[in-house]
Amino acid sequence: MKTDFQTIDEYIAAFPEDVQKILKDIRATIKAAAPEAAEKISYQMPTFFLHGNLIHFAAFKNHIGIYPTPGGVAAFQKEIARYQTAKGSIQLPLDEPMPLGLITRIVKFRVAENLKKAKTKGKSK
Repeated sequence: MKTDFQTIDEYIAAFPEDVQKILKDIRATIKAAAPEAAEKISYQMPTFFLHGNLIHFAAFKNHIGIYPTPGGVAAFQKEIARYQTAKGSIQLPLDEPMPLGLITRIVKFRVAENLKKAKTKGKSK
């Protein structure tokens, strides 16, 4: 599979139609939750950026990985307990409906976290 993606559209187009639909739904969910965030490819994954990385997402054989940083994972421990997780990642099985409401809450949390961090940095100058 290609690995030098320049845009999120290019990334999504590399997958089968059923996975493309899921990726498009996740992208739209993130855009709605963080309308001011910029889109880019980072670490060869679709990434939303607002005063730093908000969230990455990527498709794999059996799951969609979302990467809301360790803070985004820690803040939602109870809600994500049923999923496989690591320090900064959550695996969402492809054979289950995507928890778009949960993704929205995680993204909004990450926006608030990054804005607070940016405000703190601004004050220290």
